[in-house]
Amino acid sequence: MPPNAPAQRGASLNVAVLVSIGRHPLTARARRADQDARAVEMALSLENASVRLLHAGQHESEQEEALRGYLGMGIDHIGLIEQDEHADVIPALTQALRDDAPQLILTGSRAETGEASGLLPYQLAEALGWPIITSLAAVEKVEQGTAVVLQALPRGKRRRLRIRLPAIATIDTSAPAARQSAFGPARRGELSLSEAQSEMDETLAGWQFHPARKRPKRLKIVKSSSARDRFKAAAAKADGGGGQTLTDVTPEQGAEAIFKLLKEEGVLR
Repeated sequence: MPPNAPAQRGASLNVAVLVSIGRHPLTARARRADQDARAVEMALSLENASVRLLHAGQHESEQEEALRGYLGMGIDHIGLIEQDEHADVIPALTQALRDDAPQLILTGSRAETGEASGLLPYQLAEALGWPIITSLAAVEKVEQGTAVVLQALPRGKRRRLRIRLPAIATIDTSAPAARQSAFGPARRGELSLSEAQSEMDETLAGWQFHPARKRPKRLKIVKSSSARDRFKAAAAKADGGGGQTLTDVTPEQGAEAIFKLLKEEGVLR
C-alpha cells in the first residue's frame, strides 16, 4: 500500500516492512532480498495486521523487477520513495515513517547490495527515537501497546522478550523462509511513487565498487558443532597419508616441494 493509505478494516496492528534490492549469489541478477522477504513473510503471518511495504531507491527496470518479487507474495502496493543513486535514504525513510506512524517496523539485518553495512535499522531507530530488537525469530502476541517476541540466539536458542511499541525489529535467517513469489500477483501489483529530497552521502559517492574475488581454498576445513570438537580436531595429530618428510634438502628443493603442494591443493594456479 502507498504511504498514508488507510489501514485495513479491523486491523489492530500497523506494520511497515522496509524492502531492498537483493542480488543472486551465482548469477548476480537483481532479485528480492532473502532477509527482507522473510520480514514480509513474518508480517503477513500476523493476525489483524495492516502490512505496508516501503522502499527508498531508484525507479529503474531492474529494480522494479526485483520489487515485484515482493508483490508476488500477496502484496497489492509497494511505496517507492525515489532517491538518487548515492543518496542517504535515512532522512526520506524517517519522514515517510513519521507520516505513516506504524507500530512495528520489520527489515532485514543486512542488505545484499550497496554498502551492506547493516547500520540502516540502527540509524533509523536513532532518528525515530524507537527501541530496536535484532535477530527476531517470531512474534507471538501483540496486545495493549506491547509485543511478545522470540529473539534468536546462538546454537539455536531462543529468548522471549516483551517490547514496547512502536519498535524496529531486524530479521535474519532464523525467521521462517519466505513463500514463493507468484507471477500473476507480481504483475498486478502497483508501485506507488513518491518524491523526496535526496541528501547525498558524500562518503559513499567517493567509493569504488568491484566484484568480489573468490577466496583461496583453505588447506583444511574443520566442521564440528562445538568448540570442544573444533579444539580436538585442531590439536589432533595428522594422519599419515600421501605426504612426505623432507630432510637434508637444499632451499631450492624445499621451495619446489612447497610450490608443488600448494598447486595440488588448489591454492595456486
